[in-house]
Amino acid sequence: MRMQKKPQMVEAVVFFNDRGICKEMLYPEFEALLDNIVQMPEYADQQMSLAYLLINPRLMVRAVVLFYLDFDETGQVDPGWNLPLRQLADRAGRGPDMGAGPIRLACASQCPVPWHQMHLWDPILTPGNNHLVMIREVIKRNHLGLLVDEEPAVVEPERLHMAAEHQWYAPVEEPHDEAEKIAREMLQEHQQKSAEMLTQHEMRIATLSQQHERELSQHRLDAEEQLKALRRELTALRECLQREEQAGTSLRQELAECRLQRDELVARLGTVEQEGRAEVAALRAGLQAEAQAKVAGMLAQCKEQLAIRDAELSYRNELERHLRLENDALRAGKDGDEMAVLEQLSGLGVIFVAYHPGAGHLTIPLQELTRYRQNPMAYAASKCLVSEERYRDWLAHYQQPTCDGRLSNGERCAIPVDRVDTPSRFVEGDNNCCSRHKGRGLQPGLN
Repeated sequence: MRMQKKPQMVEAVVFFNDRGICKEMLYPEFEALLDNIVQMPEYADQQMSLAYLLINPRLMVRAVVLFYLDFDETGQVDPGWNLPLRQLADRAGRGPDMGAGPIRLACASQCPVPWHQMHLWDPILTPGNNHLVMIREVIKRNHLGLLVDEEPAVVEPERLHMAAEHQWYAPVEEPHDEAEKIAREMLQEHQQKSAEMLTQHEMRIATLSQQHERELSQHRLDAEEQLKALRRELTALRECLQREEQAGTSLRQELAECRLQRDELVARLGTVEQEGRAEVAALRAGLQAEAQAKVAGMLAQCKEQLAIRDAELSYRNELERHLRLENDALRAGKDGDEMAVLEQLSGLGVIFVAYHPGAGHLTIPLQELTRYRQNPMAYAASKCLVSEERYRDWLAHYQQPTCDGRLSNGERCAIPVDRVDTPSRFVEGDNNCCSRHKGRGLQPGLN
């Protein structure tokens, strides 16, 4: 006859993170983790919240111990960790019902061994984020592969009896004893649920009380630190005020001495001023006489030189007039010859073309050739619809697209800028300046 393996009570451990249960394992695997046979690098240098569970063959949790576990930088468990989980589970107090009656629960607010309280934590029991509900749902899914006792209760044949025929149908009205029995069962169930809810509320109140005590302790500590800092600051301010008062006393003494010295200097200055006025009056009279003599001599000399310059200027103007007349006569003859040659070339189909940046290749009519010869730059600027000065500025930017701004030492900035290919779109002080000199002008020392 083959023996069947019956399910037994199972020990397991689950890990919690911010999102809930992140890992579950059987207790032998947890012991291997404690012996550093297995490492968990994903939890390196962290303190994890764990729960030790005792599970019956019907996948119902019977005991829960909520504790902390520290990992070092390599993912190994702290070698100094030593918490008697099984003893805590056996000696734990009553907790809420997780499907098989009230569980045994050991946590920070309900610890059977006081010196282990610092290593335990309290569960959150709020709807939607209840740690005990998370544990119950994870164990029901049975990812650990536990053996489940699903066999229905079997009644032995000799215990079965046939009822009399008149008892095959249920009576219309239930007996009074049966109703009282149901009422007692309902009352017991209600009392049990009330006790469980009372236990949960007591645990939640204890958890909130400990949380408020911790927050109050932290606030007190912060207030003491702030008070100490304020006292230190007050002491420093008093010392500073004392030094300032001493400095003010010394400054007042120096000011009194300076006032005495000033009064002495004012008296001396009055005496010197009276003496100096007489000397200045004598010097002024002598200087005025000397200056008048020098001015008269220089005025006569200037008049003589102006007469000589006027004669020279009239002679030069006359000579310039004769030279201009001769030059006009020579130019009239030369221009006539050149225009005749250019008209002959134009008659033969010759086209006069000149290239200028921004304007491209310009076809110059014969009647505009003289204006082009007199000022090619102005002619190109007119074709670009800009002034000659603006065209010259754009041409300098086009040939060398760098910043024209001046540094504090007077040198040119010369940082490369974007080239503007059209003279009409060029803006002086903007397109030929970098971002540092735009709108600041090109004067030196504005950097």
